This record gives sequence, C-alpha cells and structure tokens, in this order.
Amino acid sequence: MTNTSRIAKNTLMLYFRQILILLVSLYTVRAVLEALGAEDYGIYNVVAGVVTMFGFLSGAMATASQRYFSWALGRGDTAALEKMFGVTLGIYVLLIAVIFVLAQTAGLWFVLEKLVIPAERKTAAVWVYEFAVVSFAIMLITAPYMAAIIAHEDMGVYARVSIVEAALKLAAVFALQVIPCDRLAAYGGLLLAAALINTALYRAHCRRHYAECRFRLRWDRALFRDMCGFTGWSLFGAFTTTARTQAVTVLVNQYFSPVIAASRAIAAQVCSALNIFCSNFNTSLYAPVVKEYAAGNKEGMYSLIYGGCRITFFLLYVFALPLCLRMEYVLTLWLGELPESVVVFTQLSVVEALITSVGLPLMTAARADGRVRVYELTLGLMQLCMFIGCFVWLEFFNGRAESVFIAAIILVAAMFGVRLVLVHALTGLPLGKFCARVCIPVLVIAAGSALPVCAVDRFFGQDFGGLCAVCALSFMLCGALMLAFGLDRHMRARIMCAIRRKIHA
Repeated sequence: MTNTSRIAKNTLMLYFRQILILLVSLYTVRAVLEALGAEDYGIYNVVAGVVTMFGFLSGAMATASQRYFSWALGRGDTAALEKMFGVTLGIYVLLIAVIFVLAQTAGLWFVLEKLVIPAERKTAAVWVYEFAVVSFAIMLITAPYMAAIIAHEDMGVYARVSIVEAALKLAAVFALQVIPCDRLAAYGGLLLAAALINTALYRAHCRRHYAECRFRLRWDRALFRDMCGFTGWSLFGAFTTTARTQAVTVLVNQYFSPVIAASRAIAAQVCSALNIFCSNFNTSLYAPVVKEYAAGNKEGMYSLIYGGCRITFFLLYVFALPLCLRMEYVLTLWLGELPESVVVFTQLSVVEALITSVGLPLMTAARADGRVRVYELTLGLMQLCMFIGCFVWLEFFNGRAESVFIAAIILVAAMFGVRLVLVHALTGLPLGKFCARVCIPVLVIAAGSALPVCAVDRFFGQDFGGLCAVCALSFMLCGALMLAFGLDRHMRARIMCAIRRKIHA
C-alpha cells in the first residue's frame, strides 16, 4: 500500500471515529452543564485545567515517542525499537513521580489558595483535583502504547479504543443524572474509571501485537541522553503552549466571573472538537513524514508536507465557515441558554484554529530531524510573551475578556511565519514552492468560498433550514475549490477517475 493510500485509509478511520466522538461530546457538554450548573461547570474546568497544565509533559513525551518509534521503523531496526520502548517507559515512570510531587504540593496549594472558588465548593473542588491528578498519571503511562500504535500506522485500533473511551464518558454522564452524592466530585471519579479501562485496552492490544511493547525497563545512556534532549525541548514547547491556553483560562477566572470562565471553556470545547478533524489527518501523516526523512527521501517528505498543509486546512475550514456564520443559532440549539460572551469567544477561537491548522504538518517536519532546540525555544518564547502580555493587559489596563482571544490570533499568525523559516533551515523545505503549493491555494479556497457564502447567508433565516442551506453551499463550494486548487494533478486525476467509475457503475 502506498503512503497516499495508507494515509487516506487511516484518515477515513479517524474521521469516522471523530464524527462519533463529536456527537457524544456535543451531548456530553450540554448534559454536564445542565447537571452541574454553570458555576460548578466553570469550577470543574478551572480545577481540571490546573492538572491539564501538566499535560505538556504527556504531549511532549508522546511526540518524542512517536518520532523515535517511527524513525526506527523507517530504518527497519527492530532491536533499536525494543530498546527505545524500554527507555521510554523508564522516562515515563520518572515523570509520573515528579508529577505527583508537584501536584500534591504546588498544585494543591494553588487550588486551595489562589483559585476563585466559593467556600462551600472547596471540598468538592479538591476531590475533582485529586481524581484529575490520578487520571492524568494513568493517561501518561498509556502514551507509549498509543505512540507505538501510531508509529505502526494501525489507526483502526486507535479509532476503536477512542470510541470505547467516548462511550464510557457518555455512560458517566448518564450515571451523573442519578448519583445521589455531590455531582461535581462524582464526575471526577467517573472519568477516572473511564481512564483506567482505556489504558487497559491499549496495553492489552500492544502486548499482543507488537513484540517491542513488553513492560521491560531498559537503560541506554546515549539513547536516554538523546531522548531527554529531544523531550526536554519538546517539553518546553508543550509547556509554553499550555501556558497560552490553560493558564489564560486561569487568568480569565482571576479577572472575570465563573460564568465568563465557563464561556471560555465552552469555546475551547467547540474549538477542540473542530481541531480533531485536521489533527486526525496530521496524526496519520506523522509516521510517514518521519519515515521518509529517516529513509533519506526528502522530496517524498516535502510532497507529504505540501499536501498535508492544504488538506489539514480544508478539513477544518469546511466545518468552520458555516459554523462561524451560524454560531449563535448552533450554540443555542446545542446548549439552550447561552452564557455571557460565549458566541464571540467561540468565533475567535475558530479563527485561531484555522490559522494553526495550516502549520500542523510543519510541526511534524520540524521534529523529524531531531534538532529541535532552536525551533522550540523560539516559538516557546513567543508564546510566553503572549501570556505575559495578556496578564499585563488584564492587570494594568482592565482589558476585556475578548482581548486574550485576539492576542492568540495575532500570535499564531506570527508563529506560522517563524515556523516556516525554521523548518526551511532544519530540513531544506523550499520556501518558494511552499508558498506556491500551500499559501496561494489556501487563500484561494478561503476567499473563493467565504465571499459567496457570506453574501448568500443573509437571505436565509436563523433556523435549522437556513443552517442546512448554508452548510450545503459551503461544502459544495469548498469541495469544488479544494478539488481544483487544493490537490495536485495526480491526486485530482485519481479522484476524477474514481468518480467516473462510480457514475458508470
């Protein structure tokens, strides 16, 4: 099976997975919001957000694991793969110990002393925090097994287990409706149980199908130092990304009401659901890009990057355009009564996600070489400056809550340009070809569909029929422009040939 066919198959699997998860998530957020109330829902997201700030550890380690596993598979080095898995497990065990120490000292102090939580909800908030800490540790030890699945490009298993996880979270919501004890604390405990089952499924599959996935801690000083160097800089980059998202959520909690914090949480949920559509494709793209680079086939890697950047943007934009135009109606249909500022928060978050999506394959390309110090340091400092700027703006200039979203949009646009230059320096990616084969087609697709859809949108009412009409028009225009400008001639010819065969049949 060719790279293109394998990526397409894996993307379709992940797309099907995400549609089911999205439907579950849409219902789950509404049900949890109704069960907990806006105040408790805001408290849950802020308290869990403190733990999520440790998520940069998991993200960085998962990125490092996928990179090293894919590299070894690209070279066909089975012995190195087994050694890498053992060393990776050892690093994860150390990280879990560090997390527990930080969580039970600085993290717990911050929850009790610094977060704005009503006195009568402090006990429930602490239970939520402790459940979230244990859930995060479980998720962390699952990461090497998920990395092995992705490196082997076995996305069917990844999709099925993710669907089981979504079903467990849905079951937790149903249980929340009938539990007689404090619902805020109970919700944290139910999510912990779901995490335990999810981990057991991933571990069982990997131990059965991949010879390297045995729980054997190994030690290789050179490999450990190399992985720690790569992971250390990836940790810095992931930490700064977390500071730009979760820490800003804490800032919103500090300077505005819990209802505003709930609005930001809802906007983040919507944006996260949309992001998964393009992230799924990027997940399918990760292993092939690293394998092509490891095999010395740079032109093959460049081709994957060009197509990947266009398609990741398209996969998000085709949903984002009608959603932004009909945001108030969609959120009302989903949530009922809307918290303050949630519509504008969500629209701004979607714009930020669109800009970020174009650069997702560039992030993979930057890590393929393994020399990530300058890349992570530069982009990480940019994100820290954004967080500091938001703090200063809110503290000394009484800035509005919307300003943190606008600052994020400006930041991700600047980061895209810097990331492109850095990837050129690391891998030799031709800037001229990138602009011609990515930037221009993306602008054509965006402008060519947005202008007519926006012009027609005002002729439809704010109802379900109007939403369907705008979505249909957006899908048709975006699809036609993607076929004409977003695909290379070989892929376009294959798609047209397949369409003709279907029509003939």
